[in-house]
Amino acid sequence: MYKEQIDMTRLPHHIAIIMDGNGRWAQAQGKERTYGHQEGAERVHDIMTAATKLGIDYLTLYTFSTENWNRPEAEVSALMALLLKHLEEELFMKNNARFRVIGDTKRLPKVVQDACQQMEERTQKNTGTCLVLALSYSSKWEITHAVQQIAQEVKDGKLAVDAINEETISQHLATHFMPDPELMIRTGGEERLSNYLLWQCAYSEFYFTNVYWPDFTEEEFHKAIVDYQNRQRRFGKTGEQVTENK
Repeated sequence: MYKEQIDMTRLPHHIAIIMDGNGRWAQAQGKERTYGHQEGAERVHDIMTAATKLGIDYLTLYTFSTENWNRPEAEVSALMALLLKHLEEELFMKNNARFRVIGDTKRLPKVVQDACQQMEERTQKNTGTCLVLALSYSSKWEITHAVQQIAQEVKDGKLAVDAINEETISQHLATHFMPDPELMIRTGGEERLSNYLLWQCAYSEFYFTNVYWPDFTEEEFHKAIVDYQNRQRRFGKTGEQVTENK
């Protein structure tokens, strides 16, 4: 069991996940892609519960990208309906978890926007894991939006050009309320970021697995954390420097 191998004193504060492989998982079983998304939604419950048990501060899930709007209309509609179905307040309250959304949410159906806002409000006083859904999200959208905001502040005389630094940019990103992810997990066998948290993942540890998201169990989640803890995070330094500073 991988859980017994986890060092509880060195847990990542923020884990980001690209939940890939729902459609391919369903097709491999001769079923419609939407069946895979339904099973994938159940895994969200499991992994969120696992994260709260460990005490992970932030869990960010790539739920729907801006590029996903190009999928067949029937699949998009099914995904939106599935999202509404699984926004269960009881699950968050039972786990003392908070709920947040990042992305171009104005593109979401009004009923989805309202449901997300209500869940954010109802769970804002909870103190456990914060589950963040990246909905209608892409890094290129996020960075473009941040640049527009910064440019407007410069234009309005609120910000000097030479005062712009990395922190300025980070504070204008959708993720400004949480730390960058130490661990990025991608299921489904692909090894790319797919326009997800590009700025924030500058020094994240990447964990790629061939396991499709519907098969990504609590044990697989623990396995990824153990793998992360077995790595040396150097941030540009030498291994010797990191060892000396411990």
